[in-house]
This record gives sequence, structure tokens and C-alpha cells, in this order.
Amino acid sequence: MARMTSSDALAGLRPRLPSPLKEAVDARFERHGVRLLLKRDDLVHPELVGNKWRKLAPNLAAAGGRTVLTFGGAYSNHLRATAAAGRLLGLRTVGVVRGEELADRPLNPSLARCAADGMRLCFVTRSVYRRKTDPDTLAAVLRAADAEDALVVPEGGSNAAAVRGCVELGRELAGAADLAAVACGTSGTLAGLAAGLAGSARTLGIPVLKGGFLTGEIRALQTEAFGGPRGAWSLDERFHHGGYARVPADLEAFAADFEQRHGVPVERIYVAKLLHALVTLAAEGAFPRGSTVAAVITGRPFP
Repeated sequence: MARMTSSDALAGLRPRLPSPLKEAVDARFERHGVRLLLKRDDLVHPELVGNKWRKLAPNLAAAGGRTVLTFGGAYSNHLRATAAAGRLLGLRTVGVVRGEELADRPLNPSLARCAADGMRLCFVTRSVYRRKTDPDTLAAVLRAADAEDALVVPEGGSNAAAVRGCVELGRELAGAADLAAVACGTSGTLAGLAAGLAGSARTLGIPVLKGGFLTGEIRALQTEAFGGPRGAWSLDERFHHGGYARVPADLEAFAADFEQRHGVPVERIYVAKLLHALVTLAAEGAFPRGSTVAAVITGRPFP
């Protein structure tokens, strides 16, 4: 198969870029003299939403027609987006799923969608999954998946290519806001966003997992992608709401209320935590009066 170029990948995926940037008039910000913008990256592509498209496109181009193998949990949006991209571009995809016990159960809706899009699902034990970056373990996984020549994309899609793919997101926001905020899982989006912002604007990351490990990850990703740190960024670790995929009742109520106020679908695992954090920070006086905050809407609820 002829090697796929970056322009081929872009043409095949047909993204809507730049994504829309719209003001959200909200009294919870206005009373503190803060203007809220929503960067609607959820509208980039109907199946490869927001940062999934921005991170995947460079990796898909690099695959050159080879199999793409990647990793995720049972409800991974990254796996779902990779499977959809494989269907759209005619690429073979393999998803390595954390939890061997899941192989004996009916597929949940997320994994069923991956399978319907042609992704081969390989279930591994949690101990093997934890060692997935070990060369010997990875080689064994590739052999078991019959994908030894595959392009390996890390969990969440965050690598140097993905970070460079997210730089354009920062460039699209440059000059529009004093602060750009994004929810963080594996931190590749933040690493690229911060690099793309210009001038005095800074980037705020809201981790959706407990653990406090992302600072080192962001530094490592920026070093791999650019040779060193880029942009002014910080993290606020307080808004994980119990950990990844935890959506307590108060967060669910907040998300439903935001949807009603602004007519914007709010994805619960990432976007709800980001928006809740910004409302809380505004109330705490974290943003100077007269400032503009842009919230990057990286995803939307899957059916």
C-alpha cells in the first residue's frame, strides 16, 4: 500500500477547522468581570471529536497504511476514535483492552462500537497492561495480535506527534483569551496547546484522574516534541471528583444545568470537570476582572 501522507489523512477525515469559538454569557462569570468563551472542538468531526482528531491525524499519517495498535480501558474514547478512523481511512486497527476478564463478557456499547468499526480487540490482564511500555511485554502483545509491523500509539494517543498536532489548537486561540483551560487525561492536548499559545496567554489543565503525576508527563512530552518546555501552563488537581470516570450526583447536576443554560452538550468524564472547575475558580477570584477565559470543549457525550 502506498504511504499515506499527512494531507491524505486530513482529506480523508475532513475536519472542521478552525473549530468555532463562541461566547457563553454566564452570570457566574460576569459577576466577577470575567468573559467565558467555549472553544467547540467537539464540532471538529462527527466521530473523531476534538482532541481525538488533533492527536490521531499525525499518527494516522505516520502509519503509512500499516496497522495501528493502541491501548485503552473498557470505555476508552480513544479506542473508539481510533476504530472510527480506521474505518474511515481503510486502516486495520487493534485495540489492546485493559482487563482480561472482559473477554468473557458481552461487549459494552463502547467496545461494541469499536468492533463494529472493524477494530480487533485484544484483552490483556491488568498486570500485563501496566507493563505495556516494557519492550518485551509490548513485543509479546504485538505477536499475540498478529500486528508485529504495526504503528504503536500510546494510551490516550499522547506522543510527540500528537503534541505537535495540538499546537494548532493553541494557535487558533492565540490573541483571543488570557487563559485557555482544558481537561487532562494523558496531557498531550495541554502540552501542544500551551506550545501554540502566543504572547502572555497561559494554559490551565484540569486533571480528571487522581495521582498528581501529570507535571512530569507534560514536561517529558514537550521535551520529546520540541526539545524542551514550551508555553506558560499550570495544573489544578482539585477537580477529579473521585477519579477517572467518576461522575458523582453533584457533577451530573452541574453538567445538566450547564447544558440547559447554554445549549451545549457536556461530556461528563472530561468536559464537565473542566467547566465545574472554571465556575469554582471564578467564584474564588482566580481570574482577574476584565480577563477572558477560553474553555476547550474536547468531546461530547457518546450515544
